[in-house]
Amino acid sequence: MPREITQAEAIREALCEEMRRDERVFVMGEDVGPHGGIFTVTKGMHEEFGEERVRDTPISEAGFIGAALGASIVGGRPVAELMFGDFAAVAMDQIANQIAKARYMSGGKVKAPLVVRLTIGARGSTAAQHSQSPYAWFVHTPGLYVATPSTPADCKGLLKSAIRDENPVIFCEHKKLYFSKGYVPQGEYMIPFGVADIKRPGKHATVVAISVMVHKALAVAEKLSGEGIELEVIDPRTLFPMDWETIYRSVRKTGRLVIVDEGHFTCGVAAEIAARVSRDCFDYLDAPVERVCAKDTPIPFSPEMEDYVIPQETDVETAVRAVLA
Repeated sequence: MPREITQAEAIREALCEEMRRDERVFVMGEDVGPHGGIFTVTKGMHEEFGEERVRDTPISEAGFIGAALGASIVGGRPVAELMFGDFAAVAMDQIANQIAKARYMSGGKVKAPLVVRLTIGARGSTAAQHSQSPYAWFVHTPGLYVATPSTPADCKGLLKSAIRDENPVIFCEHKKLYFSKGYVPQGEYMIPFGVADIKRPGKHATVVAISVMVHKALAVAEKLSGEGIELEVIDPRTLFPMDWETIYRSVRKTGRLVIVDEGHFTCGVAAEIAARVSRDCFDYLDAPVERVCAKDTPIPFSPEMEDYVIPQETDVETAVRAVLA
């Protein structure tokens, strides 16, 4: 039977179940040990698994992401936590030039089956260096899988799949969602990569939303349903591989598409989705594709300015009404 738990608890369940199942799996990162992580995801795990498998690291993202790569090459299954996704920039050589390319450049002789968990998104005035949604960096890097779950159930199922996969996975967790609750099945279950989820069926317009934006899209869909407007809300769940067929099938049905993405407007994931749909579903579109994204500026500290830069429900509603017009 499903029970309602927080997203942080769902991630912890996935980690613990995989560590009990496979002794090669271990967790590493800043303050993940006795402290339990700044978002409490690894709370209690140090006591169960010990410091060898729940490893506190120095404040050196380049160092411990490189160590995770080395461990994965020699048979380990590391899950490395970056406290903030912004800090991936410090380890970008390890991620983009080493982890992503190890399998390809060795002709398949070397694999890097590791997971890099990182937080994304704006969450109450954490300013420009702690509020980014940089998943487009990783989607643009061949060799990496990228997950952006929006619910506790999706978090657990996708993380278990990520840990068991032979490819390196960037697992993006939105800071605003850690303490949101949702129903999560008990027992063993996994969600495969490359399978989108239709969070709400509809017929008048398709809304593809990423991570926390799924919840904003659903709120708008609920509001507009009172006017007889039925939106189909699709959560890709993984950005690479992307489930293009589910998106195309929906657009062919509705004839309209709005993409909601907390990443920046220029050269983001929303731009890629818009380009592909415009090419592959051109004859089915009854209106230009609309993108609702963060404005092309660093995320401000000011709460009012942060709300201005980050897409809000009113922005989604405006875009939907534009394609319906």
